[in-house]
Amino acid sequence: METTPRPRRSADQEEGTDESALPELADPDWLHHARQIAQTSFWSVARRLPRLVREAIGVAWATNRRDTVASLGLNIAAGVMTTFGLLATTSVLTELFAAGPTPDRVRAALPALVLAAAAVTARGGLKIAAGWAQARLTPQVNYRVQLRMFEVTTGVELAAFDDAGFAEEMDRARDRGMQEAASIVDHTVTLVTGLVGVLATAAAVAVIQPILLPCLLLAAVPEAVTAVRVARRQYLNLLARITQRRRMWLLAHLMANRHTAAEVRAYQMREFLLGEYRRVMTAETRADLALVRAQTITRLFGTSIAGVAGFAVYAVLGGLLLTGWVALAAAATALLALQTAHTSLGAAVFATNSLYEDALYYQDYRDFLDRAQARTRPPGGRPADGFDTIEVDRVSLRYPDTEHPAVREVSLTARRGQVIALVGENGSGKTTLAKLIAGLYRPTSGVIRWDGTDLTEFDPDSLGSHVAVMTQDWWKFPFTARQNILVGRHDRPERHPGPSMEDAARAAAAHDMVLGLPYGYDTLLDREFKNGHELSGGQWQRLVAARGIYRAARLLVCDEPSAALDARAEHAVFQHLRRHPDRLTVLITHRLANVRHADQIFVMRDGRLVQQGDHDQLIAQDGLYRELFELQAAGYLAEPSPAPLR
Repeated sequence: METTPRPRRSADQEEGTDESALPELADPDWLHHARQIAQTSFWSVARRLPRLVREAIGVAWATNRRDTVASLGLNIAAGVMTTFGLLATTSVLTELFAAGPTPDRVRAALPALVLAAAAVTARGGLKIAAGWAQARLTPQVNYRVQLRMFEVTTGVELAAFDDAGFAEEMDRARDRGMQEAASIVDHTVTLVTGLVGVLATAAAVAVIQPILLPCLLLAAVPEAVTAVRVARRQYLNLLARITQRRRMWLLAHLMANRHTAAEVRAYQMREFLLGEYRRVMTAETRADLALVRAQTITRLFGTSIAGVAGFAVYAVLGGLLLTGWVALAAAATALLALQTAHTSLGAAVFATNSLYEDALYYQDYRDFLDRAQARTRPPGGRPADGFDTIEVDRVSLRYPDTEHPAVREVSLTARRGQVIALVGENGSGKTTLAKLIAGLYRPTSGVIRWDGTDLTEFDPDSLGSHVAVMTQDWWKFPFTARQNILVGRHDRPERHPGPSMEDAARAAAAHDMVLGLPYGYDTLLDREFKNGHELSGGQWQRLVAARGIYRAARLLVCDEPSAALDARAEHAVFQHLRRHPDRLTVLITHRLANVRHADQIFVMRDGRLVQQGDHDQLIAQDGLYRELFELQAAGYLAEPSPAPLR
């Protein structure tokens, strides 16, 4: 989690202060546009509605044209039925309020009553059908948007993930922007439905008596404005207190978490965490009470205005009735229209606010797709048929936002059948060079060739099929033990050469360990799932090694493959990593005893290649390799016993 730097406090300030002991938190991705939203007026949002609506309809249209037309068309048809229903209601009331015997008036009103009932029934059916089409759009939009997102993220070059700006945009697009695609469609349909409802009632009132239209607006607007103000006040309050709320979430996560429970108890952190939570919760409770008070005052003021407006409407209607401008039936229908318009207008206002906010985040998603597309190597190129020789010719690589290259002007040659080792201190560039050799990164300068062909000329998928990597930062996939190995070559044909799953597990000293699990190879390796099981770090590394061995690739990169292994498992893994006629093994390890039998050892320092040769040649030289080897060897030499204390 990112934090904002703060001035350091002195030791005297550490105790007895009311300031939180926790650092300031950076804004999360879902809050990225919050201040822009908060500073934009409702009318400014309304002016942008046409463009937002076009964008949302475009998304829906590209997903499913039939459901898009149905959801919008059926809602419009339902609005027409609303107009017919109100007009029919006017006819019913006109007949009922007419002079004459009651039975005659009822009989005269029956045709209009049947028409009104039919309009209401048709409107209900159309709304249900429109809701069905609208509900169908949501999963389809989600499917299309999410699939496109992960097609892009799994296809971009590895170097993109080292770019902080790219990673930030990806997180924002994944965590918020991707989710809003369906929301902008849903809110657009809701907005259209609300506007159609308002227009339908306005059309009915205009036909009945145009002079009643101002009454319709006068009664509906105050409550709509009040709803907007209450919602905006709540949003601004959330924005002002978001850091405290996130701090509460952080503390709650620390106090109720299986992974933190041991340290919380070992360091007796209970009172500290509870004290922090109590302090923040007290402030939050006060703020919530203040918000309730402010919203109540806003609602009271809005309701008062709405009451005055309602009284004015009734006064106007009364005056129009007394002067004969409006018939009693028309006035009664106008009151029904007011209630319908109020509901529709409220839905439209809410949808407008939501659509604007969602559209900002959806644009993040669209922008990310464009940026990612530029960092994706297009398919095509020469098929890679393996190699006999790999040449690294004056290769350098500089990571984004760094001053110095991670690898500088490195040249070396390796051949299939060899075991080569990359040796050096932390940060010397070993892992980066191995990833360059494997084609996972493209060099900033220089060329890497497989049998004389530049790697950039090969088809990326074809090239990758010849590479296997045992990384030191493995991911614990929540699969079964079997799947965790088979995923190393999940698409392997039945007759493809290479070790079987069990052979790979035995070579990595993992077979007996897996058989000891509750369900053997079918044991799910994640405690968060039913019947799941957790492995130790060393057990996981055995599975990772088995996965790399099962892949049976021409180039095997082993980056600290035994960091978490015990001595027996480490011995088994390195026995398998000996020379193999069909494979080039690139070995990275700090345990230099394991590289003694490598055909070539390349020693790195500050991104440069400073020594190369076999073990005996490098020991004979007075250089970095000999220094590091002797430092490690000294730990295994017998030391004289210390003199007894007197």
